[in-house]
Amino acid sequence: MGALLKCENVSLGYEGDIVTKNLNFTVNSGDYLYIVGENGSGKSTLIKALLGLKPQLSGNITLCGEVGKNEIGYLPQQTIVQRDFPASVREIVQSGCVSRCGFRPFYNKEEKKLAHDMMHRLEIEPLAKRCYRELSGGQQQRVLLARALCAARKMILLDEPVTGLDPKATNEMYELIDSLNKKDGITVIMVSHDINAAVKYASHILHVGRKQLFFGTKEDYLTSKTGQAFLAVMGGDDDE
Repeated sequence: MGALLKCENVSLGYEGDIVTKNLNFTVNSGDYLYIVGENGSGKSTLIKALLGLKPQLSGNITLCGEVGKNEIGYLPQQTIVQRDFPASVREIVQSGCVSRCGFRPFYNKEEKKLAHDMMHRLEIEPLAKRCYRELSGGQQQRVLLARALCAARKMILLDEPVTGLDPKATNEMYELIDSLNKKDGITVIMVSHDINAAVKYASHILHVGRKQLFFGTKEDYLTSKTGQAFLAVMGGDDDE
């Protein structure tokens, strides 16, 4: 299991103001990493830095092995505007193949098949012709996940993917992502406030605050002072 991503002495912030500093962690092929921490601790900023969408203030983020920036799937937090997007499910899923097209203004057979396969894998194939804005929140997240998988070769980054979903849709989304990790071998990095889900699904946990508070296996996190303190505060929350 080789390394896919390395973060070395990374500090993040805005206009020189540091949000979090001295981040050091490695993500290996097949890992399921949960990034947890208080609100405002830089979790979403870290995801953007890993994607190359936002520069770090210092330190190095290195993609290793055969993973390039255009080979990482990304499921951002959804906005109200995005929920009302007037396109078909098939169009949105296929748009995940854009980085594969180069200068071609159309999708080839392989890309159309990939989109079809991803819709089938996520059980949204019957919705292919439906307008995205007409779908439930859970269905919309599956569409966006299928789109991210069309862009991904080996890794997906998810930023609070269950926000706004009801408990049933939340559980289905968690189980689906876990299956993609375990059965399909997709490496997953997820930002989440849901420590209960992290305890259930994660292989590794990164806990960020003003600095890195913990990085290691889930088992070690559960016995660490940081993990025990955070679980005591957050562990009793109901799933949102």
